[in-house]
Amino acid sequence: MSPAFRAMDMEPRAKGVLLEPFVHQVGGHSCVLRFNETTLCKPLVPREHQFYETLPAEMRKFTPQYKGVVSVRFEEDEDRNLCLIAYPLKGDHGTVDIVDNSDCEPKSKLLRWANKKHHGLETEKTPKDWVRQHRKEEKLKNHKLEEEFEWLKKSEVLYYSVEKKGNISSQLKHYNPWSMKCHQQQLQRMKENAKHRNQYKFILLENLTSRYEVPCVLDLKMGTRQHGDDASEEKAANQIRKCQQSTSAVIGVRVCGMQVYQAGSGQLMFMNKYHGRKLSVQGFKEALFQFFHNGRYLRRELLSPVLKKLAELKAVLERQESYRFYSSSLLVIYDGKERPEVALDSDAEDLEDLSEESADESAGAYAYKPVGASSVDVRMIDFAHTTCRLYGEDTVVHEGQDAGYIFGLQSLIDIVTEISEESGE
Repeated sequence: MSPAFRAMDMEPRAKGVLLEPFVHQVGGHSCVLRFNETTLCKPLVPREHQFYETLPAEMRKFTPQYKGVVSVRFEEDEDRNLCLIAYPLKGDHGTVDIVDNSDCEPKSKLLRWANKKHHGLETEKTPKDWVRQHRKEEKLKNHKLEEEFEWLKKSEVLYYSVEKKGNISSQLKHYNPWSMKCHQQQLQRMKENAKHRNQYKFILLENLTSRYEVPCVLDLKMGTRQHGDDASEEKAANQIRKCQQSTSAVIGVRVCGMQVYQAGSGQLMFMNKYHGRKLSVQGFKEALFQFFHNGRYLRRELLSPVLKKLAELKAVLERQESYRFYSSSLLVIYDGKERPEVALDSDAEDLEDLSEESADESAGAYAYKPVGASSVDVRMIDFAHTTCRLYGEDTVVHEGQDAGYIFGLQSLIDIVTEISEESGE
């Protein structure tokens, strides 16, 4: 048994971790779940798993930390509420040793995923009339879920007013529409397959938003090509069409999702991938401007750090032979809750006192840099279609750099530079 799981004070049969929705997921269709404050988990895709285990050392600072693999299944409590529970892999004693479970929710505190009483798993002993009624209700529920997704597609940009005097980060849990829909889809898929399978492998990854109080997240789909070498003709044609009809073909990057807190208006803004696909190059630039704008003014202090990290990443990828990061995304993250401004003539003692006060207030979950330093993160994610000559089973082996991805990075650098220069940075 992994020490991480052994650290939780629970009965042996209940040694699992309750997985919660990850409320800061703004793009993608794969479900991302919260394992604990600093760790997320997502369904294991062999190709992505291989990428993290063979990741070049110089790329590690630009990807989430890989933390291992767990077994996940969905279970019911005594009231037939469904929840997803993570367990150590059987026979693997070192899989999640580096994960701290001190703030995990134990299995006994179940997350309510569905309405009570009507979601029991089908078994051979279940009366036929109950099974018939259950299936009828499931069809109605699936239809309702499809209608909700259609509504989400139409509501491509959403604004929610939040109570600025309250805990803004806790309010985020109730607003992110994309996150909740992804979780509902994942649970539905697992329920539908429960008769044949109720155990899945998930990988554990660093939660990149954990050190920000109000994370502002931009998800960018990178590259001029999105389909993997193993894609069917239909899938490839569909991905090619999406690229041709979006900024992907023109500048090698498009918006896949966005979450921004605008302190000036007290609003949360969400933009989904359907809107991102429709943007022109000028619209893409305006979306980036909006991402770095807090409702009162442009967060200019974030632009130079972003440009520096983009340039560093570009230099790293230019040294990677044979890699192709098809359908990969790039995340840009910063804190929407700004630090108190300090006068330029403040002496060192004042700055030190303020820094200590801020550290005390944010002790535990968050860690802030000293006053005057803006914390912004740039990371690559989603490697389910990545390929490299190191992957021996791949029939297609590429040579040289991933020109499409690098082209997208350079376009991004150029556009952020334009925003910076036009704003008087």
